[in-house]
Amino acid sequence: MAEAARRGHVRLVLTVAAVAVAMAILLSLGTWQVKRLYWKEALIADIEERRNAAPLDLAGIEAILAKGGDVDYRAAEAQGTYLNDKERHFLATFRGRAGFYVYTPLVLADGRYLFVNRGFVPYELKEPAKRTEGLLDGPQVVEGLARARLGEKPSSMVPDNDEGQNIFYWKDLDRMAASTGLPADKVVPFFLDADATPVPGGMPEGGVTEITLPNSHLQYAVTWYGLALALAGVVLYGVFRRKP
Repeated sequence: MAEAARRGHVRLVLTVAAVAVAMAILLSLGTWQVKRLYWKEALIADIEERRNAAPLDLAGIEAILAKGGDVDYRAAEAQGTYLNDKERHFLATFRGRAGFYVYTPLVLADGRYLFVNRGFVPYELKEPAKRTEGLLDGPQVVEGLARARLGEKPSSMVPDNDEGQNIFYWKDLDRMAASTGLPADKVVPFFLDADATPVPGGMPEGGVTEITLPNSHLQYAVTWYGLALALAGVVLYGVFRRKP
């Protein structure tokens, strides 16, 4: 009897410990998701504020960068002349169509170059000769959203850029510039996604910036807290069931 009682006591201790650990994990996961929810909501609000603010000139964007700030999705504008013969093409889909985003260097008044994502062209219109109306000449004013450069390839699953065929699978600003013969020290260190202002011939089609920030943290938090509540219910049921 003593041995059986001892074993029963050990099982009880282990069960309580296991329940305590499980409850702690479930509550921690729920709390973590709540914190992520607040972070995501703040991020979404910040992005909305950036993109709907009055456009900054390039000096304003560069000042933010110099302070270590985030320039992604900030409304911006630039003035210059396109180098249409130095287009770079980034493989993309837009509204269910396959094609390319056209990145064209814009020569600024100070002699530097800003790569502008002018927008989408379908696969069959990759070559500029097939859409000559949209090759804007002379001074241009471009409004849109600043986009931060990528420091490295997003994933090992992404193919290497094919500079020989002028097909970029990831936006490597350094290689885009080098492949056009532009000096690296003269290239502005971010991109500009042009807005949806129509161009002659309709191509490229601007306004392609996609802002997709899924926010399912509330559902996740409810799930973890719900599991914790269910566990508590099971434990209480077991306790009351054992009472004589």
